[in-house]
Amino acid sequence: MSKSSPRRPFGRNTGTVTVIEAKVHRSSARNARLAFILTAVMVGLLAAVVAASSMHPILALFAGALIGAPTGGIAWVLVRIWPVLRLLWWWTPEIVLTVAALTFWVQLANHTPAPVTLVVVALVVGAPAAVPVIRRQLVAWTWCLVVRHRLRVCFAQFIIANQSGSLPLILWARPTPVGERVWVYLRPGLSLADLEGRLDRIAVACHAATALVERASDGNAAYLRFDIKRREVLTATVGSPLVDVINPDTPAADRPTPVIPTALDLPDVDAAVIALPVQKKPATTSSANGSKPAATSSAPEDDVSDWI
Repeated sequence: MSKSSPRRPFGRNTGTVTVIEAKVHRSSARNARLAFILTAVMVGLLAAVVAASSMHPILALFAGALIGAPTGGIAWVLVRIWPVLRLLWWWTPEIVLTVAALTFWVQLANHTPAPVTLVVVALVVGAPAAVPVIRRQLVAWTWCLVVRHRLRVCFAQFIIANQSGSLPLILWARPTPVGERVWVYLRPGLSLADLEGRLDRIAVACHAATALVERASDGNAAYLRFDIKRREVLTATVGSPLVDVINPDTPAADRPTPVIPTALDLPDVDAAVIALPVQKKPATTSSANGSKPAATSSAPEDDVSDWI
């Protein structure tokens, strides 16, 4: 009778999220140990050197250890909880908006009667929905929030396919006339060349028409800029401003109608005749015994006039 491993709480059914989370935890634990050791040793030695100027060297070593160990512990905690901090960074706009909305609702409900509360909520929610300009801006910023998470999903899938790499930092996003623009800072495992070959998948994941990526900095290949395009803004018919410049009272000029030829023959073409020089054939010499004369050249030359 087989039983599932304790590392697999759901038996053999391991999903994508489980693989990524296990890898992230192992990496963060290893980096946390290294951060603790390096920080504790460096800070402890520096503190001991500084303390040795005012106390016994042995006491300075103990003082350096007392200072270096807690400092290394702080570094260990920061590196160990980095996956959680990164997750909070991804959801920072949503968390801030949710907390602000709940705080507004609680303060409004506690300081106003129910009818006034409903009227204020109706105005806050209904006015942006009724005004086209405000509604379009809200939809554009909402797509910015959505695109950040969709890009993160794409990067996770690319890393799984490559079996190496770390999730990049998705910095910020803003709306553009055609969609959204997102700035990303890559980490080891992904490059601009890898992403250029997968732009069609990124466009599908972001529910967009096309996606473009380029470097946002000339001196840093990890700093990229994504342009997510959902619409084309150059499809409208624009009137030429030159029409308003023309005076409507200007008389029309009579122009003769040119004769358009219906057929064309080479003798009808008025072109200069170019005469090519005729090349003469080389002279031959006869031998004394009446044998076949020998040509001065190995191959006869063609007369250009025979081909014209």
